[in-house]
Amino acid sequence: MKPHITIITLGVKDLQRSINFYENGLNLPRKEGPEGIAFFKMTGTMLSLYPRDKLAEDISISAEGAGFQGFTLAHNVASLSEVDQTLEEAVAAGAELVKPGQKVFWGGYSGYFRDPDGFYWEIAHNPFL
Repeated sequence: MKPHITIITLGVKDLQRSINFYENGLNLPRKEGPEGIAFFKMTGTMLSLYPRDKLAEDISISAEGAGFQGFTLAHNVASLSEVDQTLEEAVAAGAELVKPGQKVFWGGYSGYFRDPDGFYWEIAHNPFL
């Protein structure tokens, strides 16, 4: 198998609310597709493996319970200020700020938001990428 993820599908509670969040709030470009599903064009992906308890600790939440499903989605940006700006844009679009941007142990700068369906997004500046 070639290491490539083509589609990440999020199971959302309210399709229109989520379309509004991603298309109008975060300005992701939407592709045409069949009714009842929405596709957004993104540039590249990367899969990261990290211990579940450590990832929950990084987000500052408990690894137990329904609030954390054991994975996050990450969006890397070019600067520290862009991390903060992207987090602000997500909150303005209806996301919940979970962890403000801050320097992290691995040498980067990151913060987290939770989208309207509870999916956790890390916004990071990774100087190693």
